[in-house]
Amino acid sequence: MAGLRRQPPALDRTDAALNGDFRLNDPNDIDVDKAIREAAVLVPLVEHEDGIHVLLTERSGDLSSHAGQVAFPGGRIDPEDDGPVDAALREAEEEVGLDRAHVDVVGFLDPYETGTRFRVVPVVGFVRPGFELTLNPAEVDEAFEVPLAFLMDPDNHERHSATWQGKRRHFYAMPYDGHYIWGATAGMIVNLYERCFAAAPETEDA
Repeated sequence: MAGLRRQPPALDRTDAALNGDFRLNDPNDIDVDKAIREAAVLVPLVEHEDGIHVLLTERSGDLSSHAGQVAFPGGRIDPEDDGPVDAALREAEEEVGLDRAHVDVVGFLDPYETGTRFRVVPVVGFVRPGFELTLNPAEVDEAFEVPLAFLMDPDNHERHSATWQGKRRHFYAMPYDGHYIWGATAGMIVNLYERCFAAAPETEDA
């Protein structure tokens, strides 16, 4: 897909293309004294005959953090992982049983920094049909697909807000068929739109 990064982006705050929760909020609200934790997610684009769909998960309601939220498969980059691609594919296998043999990685979005100090590399991959999912109930309650056309329609990129820890926080949201896609996941989807479907993409930078 034109506009995607072809190499994993540099993970540092000086990256001019760094994306994150601070984009819609005051960056001074981020606790910069808290150590950054590196993570990666897989942005799975499932190729169906009727068009491309995006595979998403609903996190288990029993998790200690972000319980019940819609997310891409993913998690922390472990020392044993061979970089963000390996971490994203491993997490997808562990969370929903998506065999990496069905995934063709095609590029990367801009790194996304959350207010909780995760710096996430979104790994974009096309997923060939024929796979079977096996959900890990300790991590995922549901896996579902959303048409890419819906997510790439800027009219569906809503801006919502809520009070968290005494401060008003603003974020993107894309409600779809009973699912509330918001926060970091929605922010990464907006970045996919900006890189690949908005104005003509700029020359590849990394």
